[in-house]
Order: sequence, then structure tokens, then C-alpha cells
Amino acid sequence: MNAEIIAIGSELLTPFRQDTNSLYLTEKLNQLGVEVIFKTIVGDSRERLTGAASLAVSRAEVVIFMGGLGPTEDDLTREAVADALGLELRRDPAIVTSLEQRFAARGWKMATNNLKQADVISGATVLPNANGSAPGQWMSGKYDGRERIIILLPGPPHELKALFEEQCLARLRAKLPPQFIGSRELKITGLGESACDFRIAPIYKLYTDVETTILAGADEIQLHLKSRASSLEAAQSRVDELAEKIEEELGDSVFSDNGDSMEQIVGYYLQMRNATLAVAESCTGGLLAERITSVGGSSRYFVGGAVVYSNQLKTAFADVPAELIEKHGAVSSEVAKAMAEGIRRRSGATFGLSVTGVAGPTGGSDQKPVGLVFHALASDAGTEVVERKFPGDRKRIRRFASQQALDMVRRKLM
Repeated sequence: MNAEIIAIGSELLTPFRQDTNSLYLTEKLNQLGVEVIFKTIVGDSRERLTGAASLAVSRAEVVIFMGGLGPTEDDLTREAVADALGLELRRDPAIVTSLEQRFAARGWKMATNNLKQADVISGATVLPNANGSAPGQWMSGKYDGRERIIILLPGPPHELKALFEEQCLARLRAKLPPQFIGSRELKITGLGESACDFRIAPIYKLYTDVETTILAGADEIQLHLKSRASSLEAAQSRVDELAEKIEEELGDSVFSDNGDSMEQIVGYYLQMRNATLAVAESCTGGLLAERITSVGGSSRYFVGGAVVYSNQLKTAFADVPAELIEKHGAVSSEVAKAMAEGIRRRSGATFGLSVTGVAGPTGGSDQKPVGLVFHALASDAGTEVVERKFPGDRKRIRRFASQQALDMVRRKLM
């Protein structure tokens, strides 16, 4: 079975508000074996919303509307869905009474525009909203000759989630055939998207019953695997089998097989080895430490560090000799090595990690172009230094640099 989710609200078409409800609903629908095939955002226009509703009902078996159920003039979901289906609205006396009691309990006088929240589409079941004034609505049956499930939910996330879980999940389970979705998320680093796909396409193409999606980010590739079957065990078994073969092909380029971030993986390894880490950062400006400390419990393995952006602080906080910087420049393998060793010595950590480079957009030269970054990792066994050249703007270069620094630690601990 498939579904379409429609988010309603002109504010969602601006740069200032983002639809997050559809992510929650997609997860819940997928867990029921329902595939979301379309997501639509519509502004507060009755004409456009009616058109979107008509199109959704024509192409999806489950259609969920989010928002537009309030009391104001721009809350038009009930009216538009009724228009699309050729049905009437009726005012439900029980909802009217509930609204009046709700306002009276707070000592407020109810404005008459609140009454539109009691308008119910003909044939719909009212879904009580324990967290707000606007109830949802559930419709199931043939519309334009097609068997459909149509759900109207309030927009505020805390209302939508509670109402969906309390009023809709059981109804959906009763209507759906027994189908389950198994999924895995692999995260890959050190490979480009095309190179990665070139290596794994011959593998995943053999699994025609597993949907494979590749997403390329600034610092990692995400590989999403999804399969459907009559039992969760059968569905999960198929994606697990494919994931295992992909991991065999890509080796240690796969740093996570369950969706964990690089900083989480590094934290796991450090704790397993009873090791600690300190950092000295230049071009990343604290991004590396921020990522490490974003993980709960990181104080067990992260000692701390220093943002040594200036040459003076490289010397003062990371013990980099001034003459070394003068001779080789701040962006060099020699200075990266000295930073890692200095911060390790000063902090007493098991590992000292450093990063120095040219993040741009200015400051580059023919010898040291924008995107040139040096990483160093110091330990009892010695110091490893790696030179890398990253593409993109300042934000991407800094993100790449922090990811590759963490990946040095991961590979060392593996």
C-alpha cells in the first residue's frame, strides 16, 4: 500500500519554517509497510489545496493532510477536502459543546470563528484531539470509485503525533495487508559517490526486491536499503544479507551499519580501548571538538583541546616552535605533527589529533591552495600525518576536514 502526505500552510513555503511532521509520519507508515510515494506542501489557498487533494486521492491509497484545521480564515483543509470529494460539511453538535466547555474552563469567551473546528466532512469519523481544540477526521471507503483512506490531522507536532498514535495507528493496522519493511543504513567515507556506486551496483542490482538509495553529503555517503515482506524477519533478512555483501566489498570505508555518526563510532572505539583524545584545531575553528562533544557521555574519552587559530597560540597552547612555523608555514605537515604531539603532551591524552589548512575563500596560493588540509594523529606508537585536498566552499572544506580527522582516529583504533 502507498501513501501521500500533504502539509498545509503558507509558512512552510518560506525559508523560515520547515515541515518535520512528514518525517515522523513517513517513519510510522514505513513501519506498517506503507510506502510514501509523494509529499506535497500547499499554501493556504482553497483552490490550490482542493487541486492537491484531488490529485492525491487519484494516485495514493492513503492520503494524510497535516494542518489547516484551526479556527482562522486561512484554515481551509476541511473545506478543500470536502470540495475535492464532492461532499458536504456538517457541524457536529458534540464538538461544539466540547469547544464551549474548553473555553469556559479557562474563563475565556469563545469567538464564533472557533465553531468551524466542529465542521465534519460527510461520512468522516471524528478523531478527538486531547492536546488541542481542532479534532482530526478519518475517512475510509470508495472515493471516485477508488478504495481510499483519508486522514486529516492538526498541524502542531505534539498534537499530530499524539492523535496519530492514539487514534490512527490501530485503524491503519486493521485496514492494511500483513506487510512489513526491513531497513538498514550504511555510512561510507573516503569514497566519491560515483566510485562507490561503481563498486556496489553489480551487487545491489541482483537484489531486485530491495530498494537501494544513495545519498551523497559533504563528508559521507549514506546508503539506504529497504525491503518489504509478509514478516519483519523476512524483510530484515533480505536487507541484512545485501548490507553484508556491500560491507565485504567496501571494507573499512563503511564506518557505520546502523546509522550512527562518525563521532559516535569514534567514541565507541575510544571507550572500547579505554583511550582518551585531545585536539588542536586551526582551520576547523572548534568544529572538531563540537562534533565530539555532541555525543552524550563524551567526557569519558574526550579530554579537551584548543582552537589555535593564530601562530602565537599554536606556540602557546600546542607547543609548536615559532621557528617551525616560520620555516614551513602554519599549513604544513611539520606544524600539524607538532600540534598533535604538543596537545597530547599538554593534555596527557592517549591520542593527540590536529588539523591545519586553508579553508578559504581567501588565503590560498599556488603552493598551498584553498582546500589543502593537514591532519596529524599522535600516540605512543608515533605520529601519522596525512595531507588532503578538499573541494568546495569554506563550509564544506571545514566539514570534510573534521570528518577526515575523526576517520583517522577510527582507522587507528580499528
